[in-house]
Amino acid sequence: MQRTTSEIPQDTYRETRSGHKKRNTFFFFLALWIVLIACGTLGAKWYSDRIQQQVTLDVSKQTAVQISELQQRYETRISELESGYQQQIAKMDSKIQSLNELLTFAKDNADTKTDNSNKLYTQLAEVKKQLAELKKSLDVLK
Repeated sequence: MQRTTSEIPQDTYRETRSGHKKRNTFFFFLALWIVLIACGTLGAKWYSDRIQQQVTLDVSKQTAVQISELQQRYETRISELESGYQQQIAKMDSKIQSLNELLTFAKDNADTKTDNSNKLYTQLAEVKKQLAELKKSLDVLK
């Protein structure tokens, strides 16, 4: 038995065509959604990378400014400390000089021999002589 086209209902072809059309539409929308999701994902990745670069740049600028400020403060403090130490060293040097002179004078006086070759003793003797001469001159003027 062979069927003729008149015996096959026309709805059969329509259903397969509409089913095929539905299937094509479904794949089209599925592909469209996949493309939209991929574009959204790529856009979000690009935007987050851009924001990350901007934040990194801002942080590096702020860090550079803070480092330069710290360096200036550090150099200022170092120069202040250095000048303070130089002043203290100068004071200590003068004190050491005075102490050395005093020790030399005490050493010279502790010796049983005091000769005129000693500088401090010689200077002290000269001062005493000048003082005595000034007293005589003052007495004469009176």
